[in-house]
Amino acid sequence: MQAEPDANGYLEGGFADPVMGGQTIFRAIMQAMAEPGTIRPISQALRAPAPMTRTMAAIAATLCDADTPVWLDDALAAAPQVIKWLGFHTGAPMTPHTDQAAFALVSDSTAMPQLAAFAQGSDSYPDRSSTVILAVESLASGDAFDLSGPGIRTSARLRLTPAPADFIAQWTANGAQFPCGVDLILAAPDAVACLPRTTRIRQGEG
Repeated sequence: MQAEPDANGYLEGGFADPVMGGQTIFRAIMQAMAEPGTIRPISQALRAPAPMTRTMAAIAATLCDADTPVWLDDALAAAPQVIKWLGFHTGAPMTPHTDQAAFALVSDSTAMPQLAAFAQGSDSYPDRSSTVILAVESLASGDAFDLSGPGIRTSARLRLTPAPADFIAQWTANGAQFPCGVDLILAAPDAVACLPRTTRIRQGEG
């Protein structure tokens, strides 16, 4: 028997077609990860309790499961409906420890913990690192960053509103740990872009 949603509707808001919806989001993420800096539209954004954004919810519902501990920033962790929504739609356990998170959900980029605080993986198991899902207001305006590295033919430009504090310094330190280090998924209201740990970033002009 299907459970009835509670008064706040945390059981609602998932993919209308979980298989097709999840495949569409997964494909967009993989394309964005393979071509860093490219912006992929997201049309399968989900209805989710604030302050979790619709795009962040779609990404979490696609990637997170019972085997992937999830860390939430202070704003998300303080919202019981967010925790209930994630539990119901993903089955993922919550962890209070950044360095134990397979995925980290950050709703406020200006208050994001240092990238070094998240799980970094190891030389033997670099995949045991955190993927940070960061909500941003825009991927079309704001601070400009020039990107280079694998998956980028010459260079690419990405704009970010708002950017985390000391972003370039943090990202440079993150890349220096390769093959260890975190990967970053940027979740805008209607699009996604990715920065794998192999991407190099410098401040763009203009």
